[in-house]
Amino acid sequence: MTEMKTEMKPEMTKASTTTEPKKMKKVKKAKKAKNQSKVAIALKRFAVLLLMLWIVSIVIFFALRVLPGDIAAIMAGTNSTPEKYEQLRAELGLNQPLIVQYGQWLGSIFTGHLGTSLLTGQAMSTRLLTRAAVTFPLIVVSMVLTLVIALPTAVYSLTSRHAWVRGGLRVISQILGAVPALWAALALIIVFGKGNGMLNVLPTQGFPSNPLSSPANVVSAAASLIIPALSVSIITGAHLMRYTRSAIVDVEKSDYIAWSMASGMTYAQAVRTTGLRLAAPQIASVAGVTFASMITGVLTVETLFNLPGLATMLMTDLSERDLASVQTELLLLSAFFLIVGFVIDTIVRMLDPRLKTSAHSTNTRATQAIEVDTKRRDQ
Repeated sequence: MTEMKTEMKPEMTKASTTTEPKKMKKVKKAKKAKNQSKVAIALKRFAVLLLMLWIVSIVIFFALRVLPGDIAAIMAGTNSTPEKYEQLRAELGLNQPLIVQYGQWLGSIFTGHLGTSLLTGQAMSTRLLTRAAVTFPLIVVSMVLTLVIALPTAVYSLTSRHAWVRGGLRVISQILGAVPALWAALALIIVFGKGNGMLNVLPTQGFPSNPLSSPANVVSAAASLIIPALSVSIITGAHLMRYTRSAIVDVEKSDYIAWSMASGMTYAQAVRTTGLRLAAPQIASVAGVTFASMITGVLTVETLFNLPGLATMLMTDLSERDLASVQTELLLLSAFFLIVGFVIDTIVRMLDPRLKTSAHSTNTRATQAIEVDTKRRDQ
């Protein structure tokens, strides 16, 4: 018997040593396939993004051509002759077929040259950079203030010991969510505006031409954005606060909050740590939509506060029928919406493991099949 045992041990060790490299190879193949699928999914989603941008460019270009009038008539004036009008159309390239004009515009975008304004003759890249230096800081500041308003108030509306505080915050969020950004801006002007405001502390008009030229201009530019950013963020913060609160309540219905409290946390600590972490995918998706849709409120506020941003440029070019500029501006705004959605979708997939598994379900099933097959062979 001892001889039999001693003979079986080398055979078992040989079998185990031969199966271990096979397992390692199969695991490496599964990991490689999973990484390849991640790259394939990212490339596929990027291709969908480019396809949507192309479709949006077609819609923008041909929809603008339905508008009556053109820039040649405005440049020629009311007393011009038909010959002069046709000559201007030929000089501006407006007498070419629409397909040719669309191809030229799309080709200029692919080459990095965004075109030239037919009205002013300036390069669109220069104009957009100058105006975006006002609009995009306003959007970023508004989004930061929105998060600062929404997240703490959502948590406090759940964790406060006083019922009147919880109810009051819910009522205030409902009221502010129904207020237009224009009304919020007017109320802030009445309270904080220089000149006619009660506190007379913040400017309500204008923006320095060179905000980065000196520290004084930087301070002046930041002060000029406070009331416009607050007028947008108060409204969007109320919406996001309600979504955040409902997301945490959904998490609270599960046992995770109770488990955290059973481990020694208070209810407030459990909500701030476990609740916010588990509700992060929902909050991120809603915050992304809020960030993308914030551009509409910002455009309204720019017009009210006379800020030299993208809104005033878009309105001016549209009234002057400078369609070459308008189509580029609308395409860039649409690209901003789509890119924000793409980034937020990626962040949500990183935060939510369930979306990871659903995205890689094919490779997961393949890995499981390989593991089952390996176990069967070992047995």
